[in-house]
Amino acid sequence: MKHLAHLFAKNRAWAGESVVHDPEYFSRLCHQQRPDLLWIGCSDSRVPANEIVGLAPGELFVHRNVANIVPVTDLNAMAVIEYAVNGLNVKHIIVCGHYHCGGIRAASEGHQAGAVALWLQPARLVADANREELDAIPDADERWDRLCELNVAAQVRAGASCEIVEHAWERGIPLAIHGWIYDLHDGLIRDLEVTVGTVEESAGA
Repeated sequence: MKHLAHLFAKNRAWAGESVVHDPEYFSRLCHQQRPDLLWIGCSDSRVPANEIVGLAPGELFVHRNVANIVPVTDLNAMAVIEYAVNGLNVKHIIVCGHYHCGGIRAASEGHQAGAVALWLQPARLVADANREELDAIPDADERWDRLCELNVAAQVRAGASCEIVEHAWERGIPLAIHGWIYDLHDGLIRDLEVTVGTVEESAGA
């Protein structure tokens, strides 16, 4: 423990407190991963998935990346969705963005290079496709937050169009994809009402 010793200390304290409150906590957790929910969220350190929805470990399967993108060409994202749908039998996929997302701002401004720029390309396409609406918003922060919402909606559509989800629907598996957004200012999540639950709905989403 030469490096980051304070994190090991915090880990020991957390593990000890967990057992004090619930002696069976870890033994039960070893056999518990049956979440009904897959959360696809942003990597932003201020948006801890389990914590903001008040769920314990084992109750939420989580995938996070910069700007909560769901690219069908990304093996990581598709492997997570495949395992969640076919292995864990989740009933809900939640794409949750957040207002004032740095990744979305970077995509909008186009100042990034390298891997970040490539990764944010889908968000840039969302900005381009909605340029007229965005340009009509005079306030820069409101424009930024609206793009955060539009990106979530686009990623819901992307998730609904992937073969894994389409095949699940073809087999009659109950599965819905939801688009939510988290507000850093008050800690509340808002439903963007872009839920898709069937192949037919995904075609018109």
